[in-house]
Amino acid sequence: MEKEVKMTLLHGWHVDRGANMAQFGEYDMPLWYPTGTKSEHLSVLTNAGIFDTSHMAVVIVEGSDSLDLLSHCFSKNLDACIGKQQNPLTLGKSVYGVFLNDAGDVIDDAIVFQIDEALHMLVVNAGMGGAISAQLLANVDRRSVNIADLTDRVGKLDVQGPLAAKILIKVLKNPEAVFDKLPYFSFKGHFDSNSSAAETVLLDDDTPILLSRTGYTGEFGFEIFVEPDQFTRTWDTFIEAGEEFGLMACGLAARDSLRAGAVLPLSHQDIGPWPFLSNPWPFALAYNADYSGFTKQFIGSEALLKTDYCEYTLPFAGYDLRKVSINDPAIVTDDAGNQIGKVLTCATDMAIGRHKDRIYSIVSPDKPENFNPRGLCCGFVKTTVRLSRGQTVTLSDNRRKIKVEIVNDIRPNRTARLALSRFLN
Repeated sequence: MEKEVKMTLLHGWHVDRGANMAQFGEYDMPLWYPTGTKSEHLSVLTNAGIFDTSHMAVVIVEGSDSLDLLSHCFSKNLDACIGKQQNPLTLGKSVYGVFLNDAGDVIDDAIVFQIDEALHMLVVNAGMGGAISAQLLANVDRRSVNIADLTDRVGKLDVQGPLAAKILIKVLKNPEAVFDKLPYFSFKGHFDSNSSAAETVLLDDDTPILLSRTGYTGEFGFEIFVEPDQFTRTWDTFIEAGEEFGLMACGLAARDSLRAGAVLPLSHQDIGPWPFLSNPWPFALAYNADYSGFTKQFIGSEALLKTDYCEYTLPFAGYDLRKVSINDPAIVTDDAGNQIGKVLTCATDMAIGRHKDRIYSIVSPDKPENFNPRGLCCGFVKTTVRLSRGQTVTLSDNRRKIKVEIVNDIRPNRTARLALSRFLN
């Protein structure tokens, strides 16, 4: 039996604005608006974009043993995961990692937020709240912990782009205090007014929110969590406040092209039911200093250390905006025409282009004069041979063949990690 297609609370808003809708992760979601994917993508680089991300799932892990349970189930060492000094996860900090099964395959990726010492919030992908809750429940044992799957019970929106902070200034009750000491992957507040969170963040209308310096675009911005009965009004508040800054509603197509250019994986596509190894995201695991082992044991860690997995997930960038369809399907061949793998993601980052031997972004401070990129295809391939940076391969579907280059990074001069103060002037 097919699952019923779900709708976010903003479904009517999207339809009324002429959004092209399609099913994604059990939800009917906007792919793009009449403005078009290119305009939406570029807006996040130059002004700001707003995304309805309330299809994402939230899981609450609460109790005196919540940290211990997460340490067992989650791939990061929560006692050594923050900053260059690898400090413990503390109040107001968050960290990215993965949940694996016993074979070391990915169930889902997630961000863990520590709201207080006995309260953690997990943000996982659409439709995955039940699966992650089930894995946690299966490993509770005698730990003192409660798990709540809040799927469809939290409103979430993202405001991403260089003008995001200026938009927040217009809607926050006390922006100076909120923005003080809010680096990348930190957060303040909680969307639950009854929470024991140490700090409250309020909008001008006294709506409590959780405001996080995170996102899925590679660019400066925020994720905002709010109670569902406040969500539509909160969205409208941001839309109105952002009008003077060129804020543009963005769909999943721009979200996909932005994250691909930022070398961020799509769960169940770029990572999935195969060992989480030989990919661009080793930082999601609790490796020791020389990558010979892990600093703790977690579900799947033993399998990862023992496996002889020999497939490699690699980023690539093309030479023009043409792309192939991963559903065609698309294969990877070497210079001799031998099939060596498949394409996991192929998107077009419309903000980048090549000049001589280098990729520039429209916001690169040293971009060539009159630089006006048409965009480059980019994404990830999974191959059976190890390829090096600078090697070229051919991607083929049933329509076309394109040559691409294996790279370490794709869109340069991304802004997500920059100090918030740089965006306030």
